[in-house]
Amino acid sequence: MDNKRQKRIEAVIAPHLPATDPVAGRETPVRVTEAQAIATPIPAGQRSALMMSHGSMQVKYYAPRGIDEQSPHSQDELYVVIRGTGSFLCGERRHPFGPGDVLFAPAGVHHRFEDFSDDFGVWVIFYGPEGGEKPR
Repeated sequence: MDNKRQKRIEAVIAPHLPATDPVAGRETPVRVTEAQAIATPIPAGQRSALMMSHGSMQVKYYAPRGIDEQSPHSQDELYVVIRGTGSFLCGERRHPFGPGDVLFAPAGVHHRFEDFSDDFGVWVIFYGPEGGEKPR
């Protein structure tokens, strides 16, 4: 990434981060915007960008293009659809989705997004213990 682009990204993100965010060595922010997420580069070898964390909770921005190649995760996860439409396959069940929908994938369960639009983007929230929380 060129230095000019990095400075633009920092200019968008920095005003919204309190003193120590894990992404920038500062406190956890209380608010992250879609614009900040889009401007945050996804690290090499990763599929998403970490936007905030606290304890076991991590909020990431995920916007696959073409094919969603993710594999099951060790924590439970919620997806909040920011934009786009498509289908969410979780286990053996397929669910249509659109902006504003919340989707759940239990730890260890195969899941992926299919037939999603080019503008697709979600917040991914990982939380809880390794192996997922126990149902009540």
